Amino acid sequence: MDQSKPLKVRLTFSVILVGVSLLFAAVVTDHWAVLSPRVEEYNATCEAAHFGLWRLCIKRIFMQEQGPKVKGCGPISLPGEHNCSYFKHFTPGQSSEIFEVTTQKEYSISAAAIAIFSIGFAIIGTICVLLSFTKKRDYLLKPASMFYTFAGLCIIISVEVMRQSVKRMIDSEETVWIEYSYSWSFACACASFVLLFICGITLLLIALPRFPQNPWETCMDAEPEH
Repeated sequence: MDQSKPLKVRLTFSVILVGVSLLFAAVVTDHWAVLSPRVEEYNATCEAAHFGLWRLCIKRIFMQEQGPKVKGCGPISLPGEHNCSYFKHFTPGQSSEIFEVTTQKEYSISAAAIAIFSIGFAIIGTICVLLSFTKKRDYLLKPASMFYTFAGLCIIISVEVMRQSVKRMIDSEETVWIEYSYSWSFACACASFVLLFICGITLLLIALPRFPQNPWETCMDAEPEH
């Protein structure tokens, strides 16, 4: 067996853990997108919003006149009163009327459900890799690599569903939002896709049996894995 294989697996797994951490950060935080309404008057309070898969946060910001180019409320980093609530379709007892008019309920539920699948795949993959370390069961690396690849695909699908939701929200005639931007939770989700997908494929290639190194060596002659 290739003596460098355990080192390659551990290095790949270390990068995968970074991807899994980014995945968890993206799913549990509320900074996927930032929405801003038109500012009708300055030296007054306006309401900007940021949201994730589960919650909407409204921030009341005092806007001072900054020039003709500034039309939206924000930036969201300005100080102001902050209030967060879970989406009504996840917690019927809570209210988020300002968002309920323009959000796409089906998109929101779909993005959250697909993200949960992504976390599930990542957890199962991690369990397989840890078992391969403790029990010397290298055959578990192959399903682990596929689980990580599936986790990456699920989170990028969730990202695209969320992107379409924001786009439809802004294009809606009923919306109060005129500007939007994607924030750091969205970036974490995209980064986790890159790491999980690439490292999942890499782990699969590492787990495959060694190919013959000489023309006269066949696969049957190659050293078997234990």
